[in-house]
Amino acid sequence: MSQATLLEEVIHWSEETCRQELKSVLPKLVWHLHSDKQDELIRVLKIITEMFIPHMSVVELETECFSKVLPKVVKMFNDLVEEISSQVGGMPSQNSELRACLRNSLQVMVQILEALSGCVRHVCSFKETLMLETIRSLPFCILKVLKDTFQHCKESEAVYSDRLSLVTDLLQALFKEAYSLQKSLLELLDRIALGSAASEQEVSDILAVIHSLLEICSVISNLDIALHANTWKFIIRQSVKYQALLEEQLHHGDIVSCLCDDLLASFHTCLELAEQMKQSVPQENVQCPELKLFQKTTKMCRFFANTLVHYVKEFRAFLAKSCGYFHHVYLQILSKLPPSLWAPAISSAHSSELSSTVLVAMDALIAQLLPFRPFAEAVLAEKQPVADSAPELSFPHCLLLTNITGKLSSQPEEVLRLWCEGSRFPEDTPKLSVFQALFLSFRACSPERAAPALVPGVMVNGQAQSAVSLHRHVCVQLSAFAAALPAVHFPQLERSLLEVVLQPDTQTALLATDVWCFMARYGTAELCLHHVVLAAHLIKACPGECYQLSHLAMLVRRMMFLMTPQHQAEMAEKFPPGLAENLGVWRHVLFRALSPDVGKRAERDVVSVAGAVVTGWLEKGCRLGELQTVNVALSASLAVVRCETAGPESVSTVSRMVTRLWPRMCVSQVRAYPPVQCTLRLLFSLSAISVQSVDSHIICQALTCLSSLLSQKCPDDVVLAALDFLSSLGKLFIPPEIQSQVLPKLSSLFSILLANESWIIHQHILEAFSRFAEVTNHEEVISQSLTSEHSKNKVVNFLSKIAHAAETAEERIERLKSEKTVFDRHNARQENDSMESTADLEPCSKRSRQETSEEEEYEKYLQTAESALKTLCTLTEQTAPPQWVTPRLLDLQALITQINTARPPKS
Repeated sequence: MSQATLLEEVIHWSEETCRQELKSVLPKLVWHLHSDKQDELIRVLKIITEMFIPHMSVVELETECFSKVLPKVVKMFNDLVEEISSQVGGMPSQNSELRACLRNSLQVMVQILEALSGCVRHVCSFKETLMLETIRSLPFCILKVLKDTFQHCKESEAVYSDRLSLVTDLLQALFKEAYSLQKSLLELLDRIALGSAASEQEVSDILAVIHSLLEICSVISNLDIALHANTWKFIIRQSVKYQALLEEQLHHGDIVSCLCDDLLASFHTCLELAEQMKQSVPQENVQCPELKLFQKTTKMCRFFANTLVHYVKEFRAFLAKSCGYFHHVYLQILSKLPPSLWAPAISSAHSSELSSTVLVAMDALIAQLLPFRPFAEAVLAEKQPVADSAPELSFPHCLLLTNITGKLSSQPEEVLRLWCEGSRFPEDTPKLSVFQALFLSFRACSPERAAPALVPGVMVNGQAQSAVSLHRHVCVQLSAFAAALPAVHFPQLERSLLEVVLQPDTQTALLATDVWCFMARYGTAELCLHHVVLAAHLIKACPGECYQLSHLAMLVRRMMFLMTPQHQAEMAEKFPPGLAENLGVWRHVLFRALSPDVGKRAERDVVSVAGAVVTGWLEKGCRLGELQTVNVALSASLAVVRCETAGPESVSTVSRMVTRLWPRMCVSQVRAYPPVQCTLRLLFSLSAISVQSVDSHIICQALTCLSSLLSQKCPDDVVLAALDFLSSLGKLFIPPEIQSQVLPKLSSLFSILLANESWIIHQHILEAFSRFAEVTNHEEVISQSLTSEHSKNKVVNFLSKIAHAAETAEERIERLKSEKTVFDRHNARQENDSMESTADLEPCSKRSRQETSEEEEYEKYLQTAESALKTLCTLTEQTAPPQWVTPRLLDLQALITQINTARPPKS
């Protein structure tokens, strides 16, 4: 009997005839599947699935039919897909033959899926428990066909190009049939049961099914939300159901990577939709197509996040290599939500919905991973890939670490040890402690600190939760953690705080100081004393002016307020203020923080020893190499007179020091010798405070010095100190005999400084001029200072609180982002060159010029003569000199000639 005759005869058989002839005819029909004719192949397949399979028992299906028929079906389907690709590329789109060929091939593909669906329905009709080995060919072949089908539908636009409209209806039918087939297959697989005694083949088969569905997930992610979700549900359900059998063989890394990728993809889709709605529909709560899709996609975000949490909970021990990706996903999500500066512009309602949807689940994920060492090593790694390559992740990393410190208080000791201790041995994976990592991440958030980015604060006493700065948020969380920290971990916290105080970023050092002060208040008084003494010793060890000294001084000033009077007295005993070597410590103390008894004694001793230092320097010939000790003494004296309770004797003593030192100032040395620059700055500050007791000729000399400095490039710190001095002159009534010298110079100085365009000087000069104008009796100085319309407008706008044309919020944020690299480079340079820069601050101590005692004498008297001559020159420019001045100047000229031509006596 020929093939055609057999097929024509079989299609007319009754069910009973098919049942009787099954054994003899089925092999012949399977042999017919080798034909090259598509019509005949699909005809044979339909006959087998519709007329003979319904009469086969579950035991016969695999051996007699599935294992022989389905591989040929898979090949047939692959051939059809390849044929479509070749047909599309080989003929013009208007070709009617092409249209017929494409539609015929797609119709055959649909029929193949229908035939496979029939096979699944028949297997599902059995009431008995199903074993995978009895139908193993069916799921594998179907999964291969499904993957090819979904891939073809996904790529249809690229495959068919302008011919897509010819086959749209059939592609929809193809996808619909594949959707139905997969749903039926998953229902069938759910009925299969594997016992604890399952064979290796059965375990291998179920693993292959799960991994095949995982591949399908990556294909259907953008095709259908429900199909995608149901596929994932099945994967997770089967993985957990057979956990004991599969956990060591599952591709855990691939599963969680796909989950994370799908979560990020859905999240980014939500953001894009929210941005579109923000631009097209500015009003919130307005229904639009994008809103419905946004809500559906948000649900998918929640689903993926919750699924990830569930999977991690079940298989955490096998996810060591995925912890870095978990960390990355968390940072990526947080970086796209407010208050991140890199978050897209979306409405607050959509932002809140996304946050409540995703962040709640991600917070649960962090809680699951806290005890897991690989996760701690990923988060606390010394080199985080967020500094330069991805600056937008610095802020989320800081928030993550802050979140972790809030969770650690309730964790067992081994978890605390994991996070609070860095790597201890060379063989350990390098990692920081959570304290070190948190401070480093905070330091990297300069744009967010400057903006400032506001984060939800802690709810206190039932009050409404308010938004707080990043600094406050981290400070509160870290302080709370420190309060609950067991004593065994305190050394790590103390070490981290000290490291941060000694690093260059001042705001990060301020954060460490805040936490340190909380520890001092929360802990014992003895602990506070111990820490102050430690900081004082470090201050004495600093080689000169440097950022470490500034930060340590800030710490000591703050903690002095927290010490008991007894401990303040003990501090005075350990570092007696009557010794010159301790002035470097006491100059950083706020004397109002001291108890009355300790404060008075310290004030008296500091002023006394400072006066002795200045007298000794003057008597020894004013050596530049010893000027730093004078600066320390002046700085300590400044700390005394700045206190409102400073005694009149102390103020008088300091005024005498100022009076004795001003004549020694030489303008030409200010830029050449940084210690002279420091002395001048301190003299301006001291003169501003004690201006009421400063002699008139000293005021003239100070103004002349400043005028000469401004004609050059005057250092900013000196200008700022001079501004305080200028504003303090408003409190004085200038005697008539020197008004002609002082008032014009004062007007000229204000005029020059008001024209200064330096941003750091601009605000301070306006404030200083305003303070002067409010209290001065010499109103002519005000009008004479405002010599230009530009200066007048600046002062008027300042007094009227009228802001300059400011940059927009978006421009400001972009500027802050771009400045981050500048700050980072500056801090890195300071850290790398701290030793060299500290040495550079003291050039007067260099040994390049070994001055003898005779040379020092010459230097002393030449400085005095030069300063006096410059002052005299300034006076002659302002008013005509008396007649007797000219002969005196000629005598001086003859004296200078005599000095130049003098010869030393012969020995």
